[in-house]
Amino acid sequence: MNLQRTDSRNPDFISLVQLLDADLARRDGDDHPFYAQFNKIDKLNYVVVAYNGEEPVGCGAMKELEPGTMEVKRMYVAPDSRKKGFASQILAELEKWACELSYNRCALETGKKQPEAIGLYQKSGYRLIPNYGQYAEVENSVCFEKKLEPSEAAAIFDS
Repeated sequence: MNLQRTDSRNPDFISLVQLLDADLARRDGDDHPFYAQFNKIDKLNYVVVAYNGEEPVGCGAMKELEPGTMEVKRMYVAPDSRKKGFASQILAELEKWACELSYNRCALETGKKQPEAIGLYQKSGYRLIPNYGQYAEVENSVCFEKKLEPSEAAAIFDS
């Protein structure tokens, strides 16, 4: 596996996000248009694309939510590449990058209809928090955070 830091202009990232959006449309049904409005990718400066050899198999991104906090966005791994550690490594690389940029917290929103994502975030040390921002009153949303402590940041850098 190879991880590449890039931005939202990366054609492999754009292709993976199209697959992600199709999957979310199927899972979210009638709720999809609400979520889609918050998932634009035209101005994401912090994107990670995972490759298995030359094949792009997964992605993740982040953007500033507020001072000190990055919001993790657009996490996706292609179905035939799941359960192989790609998502965990993408997330760890985003956290490492956030630390390098002097952020001390990551936050994110995911849907209750995405149990794999919820499992990933819990396994990766994220804790449930009250829904924030546009997700505050949304029944299908769950929000998580992870504080990036200096000792954790050092461990991330060593991985």
